[in-house]
Order: sequence, then structure tokens, then C-alpha cells
Amino acid sequence: MTIGLIILIIALAFAFDFINGFHDTANAIATSVSTRALSPRIAIVMAACMNFLGALTFTGVAQTVTKGIVDPFKLEHGMTVVFAALLSAIIWNLVTWYYGIPSSSSHAIIGSIAGAAIASAGFGIINFNGFIKIIEALVTSPFIALIVGFLMMKLFHAVFKNFSLGKTNRNFRIFQIFTAAMQSFSHGTNDAQKAMGIITMALIAGHWQTTSDIPMWVRIGAAISMGLGTSIGGWKIIKTVGGKIMKLRPVNGAAADLSSALIIFGFTNWHLPVSSTHVISSAIMGVGSAERVKGVKWGVARRIVITWIITLPVSALIAAILYKIISVFS
Repeated sequence: MTIGLIILIIALAFAFDFINGFHDTANAIATSVSTRALSPRIAIVMAACMNFLGALTFTGVAQTVTKGIVDPFKLEHGMTVVFAALLSAIIWNLVTWYYGIPSSSSHAIIGSIAGAAIASAGFGIINFNGFIKIIEALVTSPFIALIVGFLMMKLFHAVFKNFSLGKTNRNFRIFQIFTAAMQSFSHGTNDAQKAMGIITMALIAGHWQTTSDIPMWVRIGAAISMGLGTSIGGWKIIKTVGGKIMKLRPVNGAAADLSSALIIFGFTNWHLPVSSTHVISSAIMGVGSAERVKGVKWGVARRIVITWIITLPVSALIAAILYKIISVFS
């Protein structure tokens, strides 16, 4: 049963990364596709490659996921907890993807781990210092992205105010190839690590590993899963992020891409998971506000924010219910 369950958990974790790839990578390339800086096919191939490279580069976020929410060495029924958490996060990701809502895979998996762990051992099992740091990163990063996007757009306006609009747009379309690649790489450095962390957590809980180090085969598997998921793409979410928040021009897309990539890199270096969905969408809102506040479609933005807010508690509740159901049969 233990071997079978660990194999199932690993398969589900890679499936989560795969779904994350087509769910969240749409955010990374949405601006470059909507401004026609890149064709959808080329954007997806580039994003898949850059996500793969990013996923192999860092492990700090993975270790935070492994031991920052709960201590896997103290967690009884840890494999069941991880199994329920993965199922919950996958369900929520698929539901929000189906409706084209740019929800957060990060919120989903972190809320699910917390919910399943609490259902298993009560609130005392939560590592509140680590958990609060993670929540702080998830909550503050969109606001930072909003501000940085606003300032980046103002900087671009100041620097390029005397350039002709047509020439500027052509140049920024070229620049967007670089910023979209940077965006996709940063996505891989942060998002792919969540699956790595949860697999390592399961290996520790199942007594297959005695440290929180991320095995190389886990890193490679997560990177491949993310890359394959990226290659499928998420066109519904591209439409929401790339066009429904505001009408994007190449200069807007480049400012949003550069702002969000820098923020994701920053939090990755601090070993903290963030939602690329939140960061990218907020950067676009910041860029739009710098152009014209009324140009941002705040109704769509409001719907996105509501989804952000409810993801943590809803995914935690789903995971808790799934844990109780699975425990009956285990």
C-alpha cells in the first residue's frame, strides 16, 4: 500500500505541475501574444523551454513548501495528507481553468496542504512562523506588482516620450520576446518547485527520505511536467489576462512582463512561493493605471481578486473533506 500510494502521489504531483503548466503559463505569454509580439505557437514553444530551464535552476521554494507549512517529520498519516492536498489542488485548478479564471495554483496547493494537515492532526500541526511568511508573500506580492507595474510604465513614458509611437511599438515588440522569455523562466523558478516540495514531503512522510533535500530525479520530473503542460497552453486564460483586463500595446506588455518577472525572481531568491497569476495580473493593472485608470476593466479585475481571496479557504476545505473521505478507506 505504501509503495502504491507513493507512486500515485508522485504521479499526481507531476500531473499538478503539468496542469500548472497549461494553467499558469498562459499568464506568462498572454501579453506577448495579445500584442502580436509573438505568434501563439512560437510563444508556447519558447515558454515551454524557458519553464523547463527555470524549474531546474532553483530549489529554495521547494524546500519552503516541504517544511514551511507543516513539519513532515512530525506528521502522522503524512502520505494521506499529501494525497488529499494534491487532489484538492488539481480539482480547483481544473475548475478555474475550465471557466477561464486566472486563479492561483500556489494558493490552491498551500491551502490544500494546510487543510488536509489540520484535518489530520489539528491546528497545532501547522508551522505558523513558516506559514505566515508564505501567506505574507502571497498577499504582498500582487500589491508590489501593482506598484512596480505603475512605476515601470511611468518610467517608460518618461524615457520614450519623444519617440514616434510607431517606431516605439515596433521596438517594444522585439523587446517583448526577451521579456516573455524572462517571464516564463521566472515562472519555472517558482511554480515548478511547488510540486517538487510536495513530492519530497511525501517521501519524508513515507520514510523514503530522511532530509528535506530535493532529489535530482524529482527536479527533472517536475521540470519535464511543467514544460509539457506549457506546450498545451491555456487559451481561455490568455484571453482574460491578455485582453480583458485592459487593451495592451507592446509598451504595456513589455512593462508588465518586466515588472512581474523581476518580482517573481525576487521572491524566488527569498525562497518564498508566490502566485505568478496574481503577480502578472497585478502588474498589468498597475501598467494600465499609469496609462489611464479608467482604461483598466476593473469589473474583470474584481472577479479575479475575488477568486484569489477564496482560493485558500476553499481549497483548504476541499482538502480537509477529501482527507476525511480517504481516511475512511485507508
